[in-house]
Parts: sequence; C-alpha cells; structure tokens
Amino acid sequence: MKSSAQGPRKPTRSVIEKARAEINDGKDVEVTAAFDRSAMWVADRVTYTVLLTCRRGVDILTDDLTRDKLRLDGLELVGIDSAREDRGNGVTVYRYSYHLTSYNVDQPTQKIGELRARYYVKRPGQRIEDVAPAGDVQIPGASVAVRSMLPDERQTAVFRDSRPPRLRPAMFAAVQPIGFGLVIVSIVPAALWGMVLVSRARNRRVHRSVRQVRHEERATLEALQAIDLGSEAGRREAYDRINTLVRAHMRDVCGVAIDGLTAAEVAPALASKGTRAPVEVVAAVLAACEQARYGSNGVGSVETCRDTIEQAQQVLAVR
Repeated sequence: MKSSAQGPRKPTRSVIEKARAEINDGKDVEVTAAFDRSAMWVADRVTYTVLLTCRRGVDILTDDLTRDKLRLDGLELVGIDSAREDRGNGVTVYRYSYHLTSYNVDQPTQKIGELRARYYVKRPGQRIEDVAPAGDVQIPGASVAVRSMLPDERQTAVFRDSRPPRLRPAMFAAVQPIGFGLVIVSIVPAALWGMVLVSRARNRRVHRSVRQVRHEERATLEALQAIDLGSEAGRREAYDRINTLVRAHMRDVCGVAIDGLTAAEVAPALASKGTRAPVEVVAAVLAACEQARYGSNGVGSVETCRDTIEQAQQVLAVR
C-alpha cells in the first residue's frame, strides 16, 4: 500500500468504461458493472453495482447473484441491495449493489471475482422450475486500490533515532537547582493556605442554641406520640424519626458526630470521646432502628417500638 496525503480518487470515465461488460451477442442480456470509486481507505466502504438489462421474454436466475456466489479477494461483504425495474416493452432491469469494505492493510489491490448469471426464456404458463437455462452471461470482476498512511516498506521505517542525545549547555545545567528551589518555595505557601482553608471548612458548622435544640426535640417527641404504632407503616415512620433524633442529639448536644456510623461503630466512637451519654442505650436504640429499617424480619412489634421510644427519651435527657 502506498502512503498518500490525498484521499481516494474518484473513478474516471475511462475506468468505468473498462469495467463495462460486452453485450451478450446483442440479443438477450446486457451487463454493466463497476465500482463507485477506484481507490479507498482502510475500513472505507465501496459499492460494486451490477446492472442486467433483459430483453422482452428473457429473465435471469437471481440465485446466481446472492452473497454465497461472490468471490472476494481481500474485501469483505457488508450488505446487498437489489431492485427490479420494468422499463416497458417487456424490458426488465435488475440492479444489484454489493457494499464492500476492507480491513486488510497488507494487500494494496483487492478484487471481486467474475460472476456468471444464468438466464432463461419465459414461456406462457410455464413455471421457472421447469424452464431450462437458455444460456448465461458473464459479469466481469473488478479491483480497487487500498491506500494507507503506513509506509510500503515497513521494515525500513525508522521510528527511533539511533544518535545519542546531545548534552545540555552548561548554563542550563547550572540553573537547574535554582529552578527546583523556586518551585518548592512557591509550593509551600500554597500548601499552607490550602490547609488553612480545609481547616476552616471542617470547623465551619451551624451552631444552634440550646433552646432551639430542645424545642425541636420536644416537637419530635410529640409527633412520635401522635403516630399510630398499630400499623407497620406507622412503626417504620417512628423508627426513622427516632434514628434522626438520637443522632442529631449526640451531634448538637454531646458534640459527637455519629451521622455516618452504624450501630456497631457508635459504641467505640462514644467511648473514645468520653461523653456522659449512656453508650449502651444509644447503641441499643440505633440497632433497633437499623433492624426495623433494613432488617429482613420486619419492623417488629408495637411493644418493641414503644420500648425504643422510651430509651430514646433517656438519651435525650442527657445534657
């Protein structure tokens, strides 16, 4: 394959004329076949179009033009389009368009071989199966050039330079430590400023007053008393509110953030902080909430839900 900076060339008139087949004795079937281009890139698509013009009373066997009859050298068949046109006076034209492509980069010219299509003379009232072929026509083969940006002689292509690298001038070698020092000096202030911003972001928290926290907890407890615990949906809603209420109390009142911890992780976290909250009661409440919300045994009984509410009230009493 030859390397070319230009795209595939369009077929000239002479190329098309050379691809045309001779009329079969000027009597029965005329064949015209040609590619729509004379060259293609790898993975491009080309179309090989065959026109068969049958005179009056003559027809062809279309089975001779199917994909299993093609002889391809380097090309691959993508699809076939066919059409039949009646041009009057008994003249019929068949058009077959073979859509081809190629992924072969080792073959500069790829071909489609010759085809032979049988034809027969139609008789009134006679079935096609009973008609013997009157002859056949030859559909000429054709070739298309495949271009690629790869060089023809790949073994001679030089991808790496065998020459040794040139030494840097002495001036650039001397200033290299200075450059590294300037980079480090500029990084240190930026890193310190980033640490300050991160620290401010972590410490930035909305501080609510004790009165506001108590008011919200009291409102949540009153809402729990109004929930119908006799229904499964009511108990699930109660467990959701208890879980949110206890975790918010531990964060806002006791100063221990346990929002992202599981019930099993809460006890070690509270013990490490030295809080006055009843660690075992907090862990039991959150474990009951997890079981009701995510467990496979359902939300439990009404008595268990009421016990969990009472335990939550014990946790809320810690200030």
